Order: sequence, then structure tokens, then C-alpha cells
Amino acid sequence: MKNLLIVFIMLLFGNNAFADHLDLDKLLHEIKQTQGSEGKINAAQEAQFLSAPAKQQQLLDAAKAELSKQEALSSKLKAELAANTEQLNQLEAKLTERSGPLGELFGVARQVAGDLKANLNSSIISAEFPDRTGVLGAIADNKALPSMAQLEQLWFTLQQEMTESGKVVYYDAEILSAAGEPRKARVVRVGVFNAMAEGQYLRYLPETGKLADLPRQPEGKFLDMAEELAETESGQSDVAIDPTRGAILGMLIQAPDLSERVDQGGLIGYMTLTLGALGFIYGLYRLVQLSAINKKMLRQMNSSELSDDNPLGRIFAIAEKSNAEDTGNLELLLDEAITREVPVLERGLAIIKLVAAVGPLLGLLGTVTGMIVTFQSISLFGTGDPKLMAEGISQALVTTVEGLCVAIPLLFLHSIVASRSRVLVQILDEQTAGLISRRAGK
Repeated sequence: MKNLLIVFIMLLFGNNAFADHLDLDKLLHEIKQTQGSEGKINAAQEAQFLSAPAKQQQLLDAAKAELSKQEALSSKLKAELAANTEQLNQLEAKLTERSGPLGELFGVARQVAGDLKANLNSSIISAEFPDRTGVLGAIADNKALPSMAQLEQLWFTLQQEMTESGKVVYYDAEILSAAGEPRKARVVRVGVFNAMAEGQYLRYLPETGKLADLPRQPEGKFLDMAEELAETESGQSDVAIDPTRGAILGMLIQAPDLSERVDQGGLIGYMTLTLGALGFIYGLYRLVQLSAINKKMLRQMNSSELSDDNPLGRIFAIAEKSNAEDTGNLELLLDEAITREVPVLERGLAIIKLVAAVGPLLGLLGTVTGMIVTFQSISLFGTGDPKLMAEGISQALVTTVEGLCVAIPLLFLHSIVASRSRVLVQILDEQTAGLISRRAGK
């Protein structure tokens, strides 16, 4: 049979050279020879089997005897199993009768041990007292009745957790950095709520049983309280604690800071803030200039010497050089001088006002752009995951806030600069009017 398969395989998958040299008659002859040889082998095996009937009967009788033996053994084992089962039921009934209410008590002990084990695995106190869950696991997972030593250990562990949860403890321990590098540090533990070291908050890693630095620390005011607590060995100190044992702290460190908020505004946000910063700096520059001019003008008002470093001094100089006796001509000359000085005093007001008006418009542009991004996310991914829409919504809201933060201070600054400019122009008008009145009196 094997040769026949080989021949068929060679016939089906052989290459062209094999097909060319193999004659069909030769192939048929080889197949007939193979069938004849296999038939002879089968006939020889059959003859050999039929030639020894006594041996075959002997093997059959041995097999039947072995079967009877195994059936007898099986019946015996079944009887022993039934007897053992009945005895076990009787012993369990006797144990239940003798244990009485202690059975329920031990069941409660197992439940308490299981719950306490789960709490200790996530408790920050376990970083100071490791390997406390071994006995608890033996009580919770074992069906046998717990021993007195195990019950005492359960009571001690429960009492220890309760006592340590109300303490503020200082101790030295090995903590892990955010990169996983160990170091020695003095740890301050506040009950079961927080652990701090070197003025930074820590988190407990149940898989390693050690404390580790947070990948990111909360705001500065919380760190200031942590540093104050680390330096306070006795007495009272303010500190922020997390009653949820890390949940609130985890959400707090995920909140973006100011730089991340600015990044959420994107390109439009940066443009808005840059334009607002330039406008604010220019407004302050103009305010400083006007304040300096105001001081010089006040000094000129109280001085008899003329100075050309301020508008009032220059106007007085024009009036002093003028030989016009007619007050009308003098008034025209002074009006012309004031007309030249007013643009200098009012310079930059339009720019500050323009930037204050453009800021909210850029914020509105960022809002529209962010909503477009949000709607694109909704059209592509649906509304199943709100995080997919967070980027666009953040951009819309942040740019709006940035536009308002630019406009509000600039409006106040524009009002202050414009008011200072009007005061200076009013001083010029009053002084020139007084000058003309004195000239007319003469």
C-alpha cells in the first residue's frame, strides 16, 4: 500500500522530466506487482492467525479472567466508598452538633479575615508593616477551623490597623522614584490617608509593598503644607489629606496646570496671548511716558524758566517769542501749538483699543475652530467616548477665556491711559487760556 501511494504521489506531483521517462505500461506493471506482494503478505498473516486457535483461546480466557478480577475489585471499592461516605457524613454531623454556634462564629472569622486581607493589600500602612496577610490568607482560604493562635493574630492585625489609622507617624523607609530607582527617605504617614517624603506626596504600590513618588505632584499650596508637616515633629500643622485613600489625589494630579491649559488653546490661543502681551506692554509704556510728561509739566508750571522737554514748556516758549500784541493772533498761535502736541499725548490709544477689541474676536475664532474639531470627532467616532471630544471642547473654551483675559485688562489700561492723556491736554488748554488772559490784561 505504501508503494502504491508513493507511485501516485510521483505521478501527481512529479516534474516534467519524470513524466517523460516513465512509460504508462511500465507504471501499470509496477502497480500489479505491488498489489500481488501486498496480497501475499495479508494471506500469510491470516494463515498464521488461523493456525494457532488454541493460543487465541488462551489469550481470550486470560482477558476474561482479568475482567472478572477487576469487576470484583470495583465492587469492593464501591462498598468501601459507600462505607467511608456514610462514616464521613456521621462525623460531619457530629462535628456540626459539637461546634454548635461556634460554626457561625468561625464563618464570620473567615469572612472578616478575607475582608481585612483585601483592605491590607491596598492600605498605605502595609508599607510600614509588611507581610501581614499571610495568617489572614490561611484563615480565609482554609476550610478547617482556625486555631487560637490564628484567631489571636486576626484580632491583633485588626486592632493594629485601627490604631495606626489614627496616628501621624515618622519613620525611615525605602521609596521608589518615578523612574523606579530606590532611595532612603524619611516618610510621614497621616493615618491611612496620605504618605509624604521630602515635601512630596507618595503612593502605595500593592504589588511591591513599597511607597513611590507620584508621577506628578499637586499644586504648590499642597506641597507647602506637606513640607511644613515634614518639618513639624510636634504640635499642630495644616495638611491636606485624601479621605478616599488616593482617589481624589489621583484626579487632582491629572488636572492640567496653567501651561497645559495654554497649550490646549493651540495656535489661536498663542496668537491671542502674544497680541495681548504686546498690547499690554505698549500700554504700560505709554502710561509711563505720560506720567513722566505730567511730572515735567507740573515742574514747568512751578518754574519761571522755560524748558522744551515738555509740551507746556514748548507752548510757553512760543508765546514768549511771539511779538503779537493782538490776543487773537496769539490764540491762533497757541492753538496751533496745542494741535501739534495733542497727537503726541494721544499716541497709541487707538492701538490699545484695537488690541482690546481683537482679543475677544480671536477667542471667538478659537471657539468656532474647537467646535469644528469636536463635530469632526463626533462624526468619525460618535459620542460613546467623551474623551475623543475633549480636545475640541478644551480648545473652544480655553481660547474664549484667553480672549477675555486679554480684553479685560487692556480695556482698563486703555481707560487709564486715555484719562491721563485727557488730563494733560486739559492742563495745556487751561494754561494757554490763562496765558492769553494775562496777555489781554496787559
